[in-house]
Amino acid sequence: MTSDQNPPPDIAEAYAACERIVGTEARNFSYGIRLLPKPKRHALSAVYAFARRVDDIGDGDLSLDEKSAALDETRKQAAAPGDYPTDPVLVALADSATRYPLDLDAFGELVDGCEMDQRDTVYRTWNELAVYCRCVAGSIGRLSLGVFNPPSLHTDPDAPNALADTLGLALQLTNILRDLREDLTNGRIYLPREDLEAHGCELVLDAEGNLDPQGGRLAALIRDETDRAEKLYAEGLGLLPLLDRRSRACCGALSGIYHALLRRIAAEPEAVLSSRVSVPTPQKLSVALGALLLPAPRS
Repeated sequence: MTSDQNPPPDIAEAYAACERIVGTEARNFSYGIRLLPKPKRHALSAVYAFARRVDDIGDGDLSLDEKSAALDETRKQAAAPGDYPTDPVLVALADSATRYPLDLDAFGELVDGCEMDQRDTVYRTWNELAVYCRCVAGSIGRLSLGVFNPPSLHTDPDAPNALADTLGLALQLTNILRDLREDLTNGRIYLPREDLEAHGCELVLDAEGNLDPQGGRLAALIRDETDRAEKLYAEGLGLLPLLDRRSRACCGALSGIYHALLRRIAAEPEAVLSSRVSVPTPQKLSVALGALLLPAPRS
């Protein structure tokens, strides 16, 4: 199903448009995508560019009715991207789907997750939050796996999808911990209610607009959630040995940057109460270069 032939000029420009979107709107992802050979880089850029479109609708300023209509339209677009020949992102996505085994239905799960945000869904348990994480991140992991298109190196044919899904959970939980304050200002709370109650705290802003530390209880909760994410990384990174070298480098760089972010949060959970924690650019470059040196799986 894959093809390494260069696309015609109009499709090449569509891919270039997707790469520009990734470069400006998804910089952490761009470190990994750059490590792929051009055909896979193009395809993954198309996946992320369309995912960004869905996210932007969910996080935008449209009314609820307008968001609902726009999200419904993205469902239609994802189901039949070839029906939109003047839309560069969909042109690229349609071409990618002819080259790689992309599960385009997974975009519907991403839309489901955005719709949960519009309903201000409250998550009582980790299992409930995991459903949301699978929608907004696990779906992209499985789509990415279609681009990586790993050879059959595992006796269980469903294992790569399960590992990609778990790695998506780890990445999304990292995002949630990083964005606690920002999400609260937008009226969203993702941490499971039972975890908040177990630590005797809640997410509230103080007079300066920072998260109330509540005598250190919130930092303790954040640290426990980083432990949960670490376990997810430990399992999900089992995907890497199943991928070819360049795909392994891409996935390793992308997940490595978020893993480094998680470790910064774990080391200083109080930091997320007042600022957006990030990984310095030199460290991102180091992680990406290190991913190129990841060992090949043993035969």
